[in-house]
Amino acid sequence: MPRFTHGSRVPGWDRAADLERDPAAVPDPATTEVPADLRREIAEHMAKYPDRRSAVLPALAAAQRVHGWCSPQALEQVACVMALTPAYLDAVATFYDMLETEPVGRHSVYVCTNISCSMCGADELLQEVRAAAAGEQDINVRAFECMGACDIAPMASVDGVYVGPLEPADAGRLVKDILAGRPVLEAKQLARRPCADPGVRAEQSAAGASGQGHRARAGAANPDVSSSAGPPMKGDAPGPAAPIERPPAADGQNGGQGG
Repeated sequence: MPRFTHGSRVPGWDRAADLERDPAAVPDPATTEVPADLRREIAEHMAKYPDRRSAVLPALAAAQRVHGWCSPQALEQVACVMALTPAYLDAVATFYDMLETEPVGRHSVYVCTNISCSMCGADELLQEVRAAAAGEQDINVRAFECMGACDIAPMASVDGVYVGPLEPADAGRLVKDILAGRPVLEAKQLARRPCADPGVRAEQSAAGASGQGHRARAGAANPDVSSSAGPPMKGDAPGPAAPIERPPAADGQNGGQGG
């Protein structure tokens, strides 16, 4: 398909490595300035894992929220806190689509162009959205692989808020809503669609009353989202806790219940 003519879905796949550069080193904490809030958030993520490298993705997402993209300075700051090399972080950042390695607008519009959406007109929709946002430096419009919302194809994610099904005629309104700071295409937001589970609406109402109704307030001007980091990495409301899994009791330790 035309969007894959560059040979790979991974950005920068053809960027040659500089074999003449000196080996990367971990930035010196004494000379590397890191914003206190960013340092604190990265440390909190690292504390959740036995291996600090497991926290690389949330740490990079945090840095992207601060800097707007995974800039060389952002990578250096994360590397300093995590005691890793910037090269290691760059290898991660260039692999994941939701981590930006070039400056972009703070509002992200991801138009799904995978098979279901493509068959429903996503290519034309993408062209119309790009045309509507032309010249708006604050809006980052791009094609995106499957976002798992085939039932509302063709669809898009606007600052983490899923909207669909969309038509090319929705493009102008979508951009105007973003620029005006109001919820984008409110009537077409996935969070506002009816649900077959009768308990969900009650849970959402209770969450909204307690100040936790994130998705009910979702939109381009969502106050809970400081900047763009991609659909799954921001704007997600926590789901219900999973049941605790108890391993089978060892022989002789089954609480007196015969085997």
